[in-house]
Amino acid sequence: MTDNTFTFQTTYSFSSIFSQGFQKTSELLIHPEPITPEFTPPPAQPAEKVHSRKEKQRRQALDRVLKKLIDEDLPGQEHAVSYLQHKFRRNCKSCTLANSGTAVSFFLAMLKAHSRDLCDITRQDIEAFIEQEQDRGLAIRSVRSRTQALYSFVRYLVENDVIASDILNRRIRLKMPVSLPRAIDPVDVGALLSVLDHTRDRALFLLLLRTGMRVGELLDLHATDVNLPERKILIYMGEKNYRGRVVYLSDDAIEAAKAWLAFRDSREEMLFYSSRRPVLSYGAVRNRFTRYLEKAELDDKGYTIHCLRHTFASEMLNAGLRLEVLQQLLGHSSLEVTRQYGRLTDTTREEEYFRAMAIIERGEIHGRY
Repeated sequence: MTDNTFTFQTTYSFSSIFSQGFQKTSELLIHPEPITPEFTPPPAQPAEKVHSRKEKQRRQALDRVLKKLIDEDLPGQEHAVSYLQHKFRRNCKSCTLANSGTAVSFFLAMLKAHSRDLCDITRQDIEAFIEQEQDRGLAIRSVRSRTQALYSFVRYLVENDVIASDILNRRIRLKMPVSLPRAIDPVDVGALLSVLDHTRDRALFLLLLRTGMRVGELLDLHATDVNLPERKILIYMGEKNYRGRVVYLSDDAIEAAKAWLAFRDSREEMLFYSSRRPVLSYGAVRNRFTRYLEKAELDDKGYTIHCLRHTFASEMLNAGLRLEVLQQLLGHSSLEVTRQYGRLTDTTREEEYFRAMAIIERGEIHGRY
């Protein structure tokens, strides 16, 4: 098979994916499964707009990774192309497609450099790939992410009888440091809020702080997603798990949102936008947050914009919110992820310790061990 023939067949296969419509996945995206009893299915129009934009991003991501694989003429590229198309059909997000494509292309490039065939790979090849990524200077979490993406590709090859299954018998697992979520100190929160002097920015950062939304979820909101009379926001599609949920608005968030809604251009569809683009980018929000940290003289504290989400979770737990409720508000699929905040902020543990220790110190413990 020549390169030209392969390119034509790949293009044809890629185009045929779109012609089939993805009826099932479209239905899931337009009507996401609720995770709270209060969530009601949204009107079709806003969800369709979100779906259309994300579907375009997914197609563009797949186009880019397929083009890179074909242009570099890597060994086993036909299996890699088939795998990425498989992930596209499974409705994986654009970032997942991009990350998978990067991991697979780097692995195949390593095989090409060592004159190795994809069908003959062993556990040693995966170890060599991990060492290669470590040598690039990547953080351990990034190396683990690429290793997981590679193993997903390897599992696909095993399931399609391309390689032997024994390569999955003893998977290589990287030991990860256990870090706690980073919340902003209460005094620093007050200092940060005091310098938010722009109507849009104050609404934006207060919504992040008071709802615990991810930045991407906030930037995907339409103005119609905000229900001020009922003090809630409907997130039609979670950024990480495609599940819709409801978040609620505090008094100061309501005040900031009202000010922004009265000021913003009503012709714009998105809740937040820039003067140049209809959609505000993550980079722009991050830069604004950095400027406000500098203005509040907090730029040496190591805070990031994601710390607003951590702060929301920490403050809610300290105020007595149950962990199961916080899980729903944050949109976590696993309660174990939410428990990380509990380890950091649960004041009950401290209170219980000193209550028990007071009994011990008074000599009120009786019995034999």
